[in-house]
Amino acid sequence: MITTIFFDLDGTLLPMDQDKFVKSYLTRLARKMAPYGYDPDTMGKALMKGMGAMIANNGSATNEEVFWQVFNGAFGRDARKDEPVFTAFYEKEFQEVRHDCGFTPEASAAIKEIHTLGYATVLATNPFFPAIATQSRVRWAGLQPEDFSFISTYENSSFCKPNPDYYREILGKLNLRPENCLMVGNDADEDMIAEKLGMRVFLLTDCLINRGGKDISRYPHGSFPELMEFIRAL
Repeated sequence: MITTIFFDLDGTLLPMDQDKFVKSYLTRLARKMAPYGYDPDTMGKALMKGMGAMIANNGSATNEEVFWQVFNGAFGRDARKDEPVFTAFYEKEFQEVRHDCGFTPEASAAIKEIHTLGYATVLATNPFFPAIATQSRVRWAGLQPEDFSFISTYENSSFCKPNPDYYREILGKLNLRPENCLMVGNDADEDMIAEKLGMRVFLLTDCLINRGGKDISRYPHGSFPELMEFIRAL
């Protein structure tokens, strides 16, 4: 019996063109940090390298720790002393990135109905960002952090998608069995891999990412109306 529904965020609850989002985010962050001695080109490369390190994380440290170790190495100094400036960026300039994302009222309506049906919800977004940034993106989607019993962020996660251990870690933290959970996401690789653990899955196709050209007919799939029909029939 399904008790808990996991949701991806970017491209699922929050419609977006991933490339457009990343470009807007990196451009604004580089502009913010340049006066503090961060070369924009080096900044972009350091962020991408840090993301790669988080994807490769084997669970020996949190994604937060792994990211800052790589980021510091790129600049040859303790860049974390400027963390208050990064936090200020997420509080202010980052909020403008919402204009480079879409919005669908169906997301908040779905979460509301799902709660009415008695299911718990978990936000299983790839944990590259600190909580302050992830919570902002939740609000951009017309939701509140309190709508989820758990939100994965780089502070509380030690793996990333598509590593199955990303899902195992959340299941362990929440004392959940995979067969009691449904994963909803738009990425045929990163989200549907949860099926390998025994979780049920639903592929949301509004902002579909299918890098390998998989036959998606093997998964329950569709837009929000189809998703809600699927959930009501569980």
